[in-house]
Amino acid sequence: MADKCCSSSQTKNLAKPCCHTQFEEMTTQVSEIDSCCSSEEKAIDEEDECCGHTKDQETTACCSSEIEEVPSMITNVHAERKEFRIYGMDCPSCALTIEKGLSGLKEVQEAKVNYSTAKLQVLGSFNQVEETVQKLGFTVEPLHQNEKLRTYLVEGMDCGSCAQSIENHLNNIPAVNSASVSFSTGKMKVEHENSVADIVSEISKIGYHASLLENNTDSKQAMKSKGEFGSITISGIFIVMGFIGTHTVLPPFLTTIFYALAIVISGYKPVKSAYFAVKSRSLDMNVLMSTAVIGAAMIGEWFEGATVVWLFALGTALQNLSMERTRKSIRGLMDLSPSEAWIKVGSELVKKPVDQVSIGDIIVVKPGDRIPLDGEMLQGETSVNQAPITGESIPIDKTVGDTVYAGTINESGSIEVKVTKVIEDTTISKIIHLVEEAQEQRAPTQAFIDKFASIYTPVVFAVALAVIVLPPLAGMGSWSEWVYKGLALLVVACPCALVISTPVAIVSAIGNAAKHGVLIKGGTFLEKAGALKAIAFDKTGTLTEGKPQVGGISAYTATREELLSIAYTLEDYSTHPIGRAIVHYAKENGIQTKKGEQFKNIVGKGVQATIDGKVYYAGNTKLFEERNISLDSVKNELEEIQIQGKTVVIIGTETEIVGVISVADTIRKATINALNGLKNVGINHVVMLTGDNEGTAKRISKEANVSRYFAELMPEDKVDAIKQLQEEGYKVAMVGDGINDAPALATSDLGIAMGGAGTDTAMETADIVLMADNLEKLPHTIKLSRKALAIIKQNIWFSLIVKFVALVFIFPGWLTLWMAVLSDTGAAVLVILNALRLLRVEE
Repeated sequence: MADKCCSSSQTKNLAKPCCHTQFEEMTTQVSEIDSCCSSEEKAIDEEDECCGHTKDQETTACCSSEIEEVPSMITNVHAERKEFRIYGMDCPSCALTIEKGLSGLKEVQEAKVNYSTAKLQVLGSFNQVEETVQKLGFTVEPLHQNEKLRTYLVEGMDCGSCAQSIENHLNNIPAVNSASVSFSTGKMKVEHENSVADIVSEISKIGYHASLLENNTDSKQAMKSKGEFGSITISGIFIVMGFIGTHTVLPPFLTTIFYALAIVISGYKPVKSAYFAVKSRSLDMNVLMSTAVIGAAMIGEWFEGATVVWLFALGTALQNLSMERTRKSIRGLMDLSPSEAWIKVGSELVKKPVDQVSIGDIIVVKPGDRIPLDGEMLQGETSVNQAPITGESIPIDKTVGDTVYAGTINESGSIEVKVTKVIEDTTISKIIHLVEEAQEQRAPTQAFIDKFASIYTPVVFAVALAVIVLPPLAGMGSWSEWVYKGLALLVVACPCALVISTPVAIVSAIGNAAKHGVLIKGGTFLEKAGALKAIAFDKTGTLTEGKPQVGGISAYTATREELLSIAYTLEDYSTHPIGRAIVHYAKENGIQTKKGEQFKNIVGKGVQATIDGKVYYAGNTKLFEERNISLDSVKNELEEIQIQGKTVVIIGTETEIVGVISVADTIRKATINALNGLKNVGINHVVMLTGDNEGTAKRISKEANVSRYFAELMPEDKVDAIKQLQEEGYKVAMVGDGINDAPALATSDLGIAMGGAGTDTAMETADIVLMADNLEKLPHTIKLSRKALAIIKQNIWFSLIVKFVALVFIFPGWLTLWMAVLSDTGAAVLVILNALRLLRVEE
């Protein structure tokens, strides 16, 4: 506008940067426009091109308005962009409503809503954004992009108390705002003001190794493992030399030196970790072990001390290796998507990193390659192995218009794909994110054991101290005898095997499920799945295909082919699912249409058209009854079809019934196998919920072999059905599509959604998501959950029995220090190995 106001070429050039919103030149633009317009006022005649006006006062007003606009243009330069998450949108029109509502706000310069990702991007001021969106009937929350929050991988943790010690240590550092450590996933989230190197250094101080998540740590882990076992080997050699020296002519001080060297080499890390744990007011296993080793050395039991610390180091290294295998069960998913993609630019192919690919770009995927991003096929035909997403072992045929997913394998033809999601929004990225979140959540059993251990450890420490001090004071034995027993009690008291028993099993089970196309969103839901007694299924689209198909054809006054040809002609222009089912059937059987005209849709009843000069009808009984066309000749057959739960389509003219076609929703191929599989794993009460009539419900329930059904239900009635089952004493899961069945899913003890690969909503709302659009993964999920619960119980009981036996053996003097540490670390390793069996559970 300034360009138009100022007519001199020089001023135009000065004004142009305004149009490009360059802040540096805009700050001086007000004075330039003012001087420009003042000079223009003097030179104005009858016609001037300053804003198209011819009067001085109008010119002044024009230029004044231009001056007023410059500050607002400067403000635009500083406008912030912020993202929000929107909840409650059920269709793309909701997104449009929100955009329009926000665009009406003066401080909002731009508002874009992505329905697929449920994200809102706002440019401008955000004061009224949340209030406006809530007034429109939606829930909104800001997506904070915290650059100070970083995620690290931590190596060396062998139980939950290690994670607690790290948290306590970091939270005492002024530059750290917050820190949370997950032992299950080996990850640490830290919001800090200082550098990454500082955080890594702090973790190193307390005996662990940390690295920023973006860095590849595989080689580091391998080197670290070699270093650990190297020091264990050297320490073991010194112990052997000391033991040999004890039974030979070597002087005693030399054997003591050998044992002392073994203690220093294997004990450096736990003692260092123990120091920082005590400093952070934590009592973890490193504190208990370090106390026992130092105490043993103080009372002259050098061999015992060296053996204890060596066995502890060996057990810790074995635990770390086992846990790393568990954690890699999910990290392996990250390697499924290629890091680069071939982008079609004109007639050329350009290779780009996937994080630089934008929505709308065309990518080319060759046979045998993995698909790098989610998208829609534009060209080609192929078969795609979707096992990484859905767990399906059979490749799925794909053609133009079909959706393909990142991480899946293009089996045959070369294809072109239009990118629909950037790397962080792809289905597999969401799966990885949700699974990692699930692994970080504590199940009720784990939460109870962690709380128990936090009380148990200090109490046992106090008891051990009492055992060391009180009996000698009471004259019940020597100090060295009771100090030894107290130290053994400290070692036995370490709750490592107990605390590790639950999280390892849960992480393993969730990882196994993810690889089989089942997303379990936390240990809580894993435990609930294992305790289920009944499962309720929505009928349409869950037990059945949700697409009507022709079930029977009865021709009276024409041949079967003639009847289908007439029906095909009548229904060809229909959009009703039943009409489309008849058209599809006719096409599949090679039936040709006839020449029809004067097509008419009769709402709620059927259709009519003139074919070969004669009026034909296709519809329900109401259509023919209104036209006084007798149905007596087909009355019995119609009643029989309706009893079977099928929909009747009558074909006829003004004077006769030509034939009858029955249409019905068909049961899925996988349904019967899935329901039989559920009964094999102990789910004997299988229920079907449907809004269909009694006849249809009875037919489908018989075909599917369900235990019970509820028919003619509204959505709120499905909630009542779930409550009724719960009142009867069942732990109930509800299986639906995650959207239409939301109330029932929320009411049930466990919500299970189908087809998560195609529905973001399903992944967000349900407790468990079957990524493939079939039920065959459900028996495996229940089997896996029950196996996990069984292994958790085995681990807990095993840990407690080992502790109890070791405690009993202490006081008669049967349990040595090295036997005590062997019982503790050995139990922990066995518990982990037992939990790792869950990774191998197959369908």
